[in-house]
Amino acid sequence: MNEKEVKARADATAGDIVRDHKPDTDIIIQNGHIVKADSLLETGDSVYLIKKGEIPDEEEMKFLITARHTPKVAERMGKCRMAVCGLGGLGSNIALALARMGVGELLLIDYDVIIPSNINRQQYYVDQIGMKKTDATLANLRRVNPYIEYDVRDLFITKDNIKGLFDGCDVIIEAFDGAATKAMFIPEASRAYPDALIVGASGVAGLGSHESFRVVKAGKNVKLVGDFEAAAQIGRGLMSTRVTIAAGIQANVAVRHVLADILED
Repeated sequence: MNEKEVKARADATAGDIVRDHKPDTDIIIQNGHIVKADSLLETGDSVYLIKKGEIPDEEEMKFLITARHTPKVAERMGKCRMAVCGLGGLGSNIALALARMGVGELLLIDYDVIIPSNINRQQYYVDQIGMKKTDATLANLRRVNPYIEYDVRDLFITKDNIKGLFDGCDVIIEAFDGAATKAMFIPEASRAYPDALIVGASGVAGLGSHESFRVVKAGKNVKLVGDFEAAAQIGRGLMSTRVTIAAGIQANVAVRHVLADILED
């Protein structure tokens, strides 16, 4: 219960745990799922009791952030290291999703500053215009999950500095805007880090149907997300609805890679 071992009788319910340990509980989460008080318990179940409006102490909050993930998922996510390269429309949203997933360590790389035209799709706010994207991203993520490790680099990635930059990463996510940078980075990162999964994106502009998005394997350790057609151009901008969907798919591909051996499907 809330990461503390408690004993209960063989036919105990979640409601019994509430009555005996936290009577003012509003929400019961059993093995990652919200349940009612009559839910039967089994040996080894994880139960989290939450009172609305109550802010737990730091140790308990670490676990409650990922209470919905189930113990196996939360444990595995907490041990991985992922990199997000580019903190624009894709990267800023990917980073937020991974922080909520409880990635153990996030390497975040960008060199640019926030400008007004970023606000239409990037995970920033008007009062952050003019800030470095690295600084703003770190501030935003710490508000969501301050209990994971952030490695932030204010850096322009080139062919010459890729090797050595991503040591220890299970997944390296490409989230650049420019096609030329994407074309350079993905094969170089793939060669430099053959044991890591490289997740890229191509064709996410405009307001085309989300149903055109797909995930394709583009090499031994590369997966690409997008429709592979809709590049940004005059008359076809980058929109929050479609960019955010693509970012979510990239983040999900990364998470599924790390959890591959414990996923049910």
